[in-house]
Order: sequence, then structure tokens, then C-alpha cells
Amino acid sequence: ITVKSSNPDTGTAAGEEGDDPPREEPWKTALKTTEVNIEVGEFRGRKVSLWDLLRSHYIPEENRKELLELYEAGELTLEQVKTVVSTIVTRAAAERAEAENSPVSEPRAEPAATEAEPTPLHGD
Repeated sequence: ITVKSSNPDTGTAAGEEGDDPPREEPWKTALKTTEVNIEVGEFRGRKVSLWDLLRSHYIPEENRKELLELYEAGELTLEQVKTVVSTIVTRAAAERAEAENSPVSEPRAEPAATEAEPTPLHGD
């Protein structure tokens, strides 16, 4: 004897789950919807989301990961993330502008050229 289930709830419940895209994490949505006015580089003259700033070339990957982890864990507020990101982007842009405006004739330190012997590995 074969028993067939005619429960209509089983089919609809499974179908509904697959139809809706997964919801975005609230912390991620907050970063994407919070805009900052940064007057540097390609961001000059327009508002940019914290999410885009975090993903920009101004924020090193390790800093981005650390900020996201701390914010997601609730250890940093949105306002703190905004302040830190704005500071990092502004400083990085200023350093880049300074490097572009400095004379090329200045001697640059090259530590690799001064080493006479290879550095031993510290594994012993």
C-alpha cells in the first residue's frame, strides 16, 4: 500500500522559501545606506556609502576585515565606523597626493640594495 500525502502546506512552504532571495544582514544594509561626504580623490563632490568606501583602494584589506568584524560583532557603532573610514580615506588620499607632488629627483631609500647578505629565517 502506498500512502500519498496531500498536505498542501508542504509544497507551498518549500516553494516560498526558494522564491525569496536571502535577506541581507542588517549591519551590511546599514553600511550600504549610510552615506558620507568625502572630498578626496574620485569621491570629491558626491556622497559615498560606507560600504563603497570600505571596498575602495584607500582601505587596506586587513583594515577592512577588522572593521567589518568589529562592527558586525557590535564592538563598533555605525558612527565609529564612519569616523574611522573617513579618517583612513582622507589620510590615504593626502599621502597619495603628497607622493604625486614630490619632486622625482629626491633619493628614495631602497633597503634591499643595502643588504649584503640574505636574512636567515627565524624557524630554529
